[in-house]
Amino acid sequence: MPTRPLRFPNVPITKSITFIIRRSHALAQADAAECPHTPPALNTRLNPPQFYSRVATVTMDTTILPVDSNSLGNLHVRESNGEERLIEEWDLEYAEGQDYESLRRAARELKESDTPVAFPTETVYGLGADATRSSAVRAIFAAKGRPADNPLIVHVHCLPQLRSLLHGDANIGAGKDPIPEIYKPLIQRFWPGPLTLIMPNPSGSQLAPEVTAGLSTFGARMPRSILALALIRMAGVPLAAPSANASTRPSPTAAEHVKDDLDGRIHTIIDGGPCEVGVESTVVDGLSHPPAILRPGGVTVEQLRQCPGWEDVRVGYKDKQEEGSKPRAPGMKYRHYSPKATVVLYEAGSKAPQVEDVLEKVEGRTGVGIVRTKTWVKNLGLGLTNGDIDTASHMNGGLKAEAQQQDISRAPECKSNLLRSVIQHQVPHATHAVYHRGADQEPLSIWDIALGVSTEVVARGLFSALRELDKKGVDIILVEGIDDMIGDDIAAAVMNRLRKSAEIRI
Repeated sequence: MPTRPLRFPNVPITKSITFIIRRSHALAQADAAECPHTPPALNTRLNPPQFYSRVATVTMDTTILPVDSNSLGNLHVRESNGEERLIEEWDLEYAEGQDYESLRRAARELKESDTPVAFPTETVYGLGADATRSSAVRAIFAAKGRPADNPLIVHVHCLPQLRSLLHGDANIGAGKDPIPEIYKPLIQRFWPGPLTLIMPNPSGSQLAPEVTAGLSTFGARMPRSILALALIRMAGVPLAAPSANASTRPSPTAAEHVKDDLDGRIHTIIDGGPCEVGVESTVVDGLSHPPAILRPGGVTVEQLRQCPGWEDVRVGYKDKQEEGSKPRAPGMKYRHYSPKATVVLYEAGSKAPQVEDVLEKVEGRTGVGIVRTKTWVKNLGLGLTNGDIDTASHMNGGLKAEAQQQDISRAPECKSNLLRSVIQHQVPHATHAVYHRGADQEPLSIWDIALGVSTEVVARGLFSALRELDKKGVDIILVEGIDDMIGDDIAAAVMNRLRKSAEIRI
């Protein structure tokens, strides 16, 4: 099998390999492959309660463990033979150090306890537990306060691990691949990456029944984060992992967001820096005809339609809660992505709120948050001098990250998917101003965030912006929407999340 070393950004090249040479940790590789839990053969279907109860009397010490992906070791990738060129397996020669020890501690916690671990992916931070043990999976629902009929996505580190889940107890002939053929063009182009595939759950499934919420299918994903992949490999089990937030809260794109929501409910948060994509994975169902997109995300409908067998893929989701039905994928049924403050969404093409409009909406309130994208002026003109007025072209740190993304995108697909796993991005920050409304009213505190004009940068900073404004204690958040009618599915994903979080749409 051919072995292809990959180079991470900002790492010098040596003669023998293209990733920085660090001292190999041979025993760690053997330890990473071990799994003390024998996956149970389960062929039952869950009739779930509405929620799993949270034990309020148990409080844990929650620790954030920073891990630098560039310090983990040497990465090598093995591709399959033939025309498919799927990434079959990869190896890490781990380097000794605190980064490795922190990741090993988290993997040990996943193997030896039921307590979930929060970890970064390229989309958002996930809350992971052993997908083969019911007690561990139930702990995810309890920590989040998540409805039990909301299925979980299973994260794998390689295709052989996925195949083992698809075999179950079925007698599949030698040489027959259990991965449905319809998905192989997507795996070749987008994995590892922000794409979840709906797979058939076989009889004798290794997965805990709570993962599927009673469905005959499960969602599978190989994340494009070397930290996530290494953690899953070290744990030796597939990880069931929804977003690492309290249910209905905005999804976390930084470790501090996880701590805000889950402090005291979990032990460990792996901090790999801000996430690259910023919205969850696209979920697709290729088992139906025609194939359907169940949730918009990091892979666009146009990208999907360029793949064989997916030319006629249809949209199978709504921009609102889907009540009265069992959700086929996460995010379809329940209110999600909501900050504590009231969100007012201005759809693309609507007139920007004037000073009088803003004052009317914030009457009786003391704090307002503003999230700008393309055309709104800073603070919507409140509390400014002429020299202060600008547009959203002044971004909060997005340009450098965008330039990095363009450099990576020039690499061949097989390499770029893993190269992107170590990109770091900046978190949007809010600027403050005060508007004096008159002697008989309290001054209005204004917190303004300019996300930028690029759809990718807006997606990356959206959840961070909503959380940042929540931290400032604002009562209401005014959001400038973006155009999702131009064939850009990342824009569709952004607006899908915003419409589900908004109480008022204009």
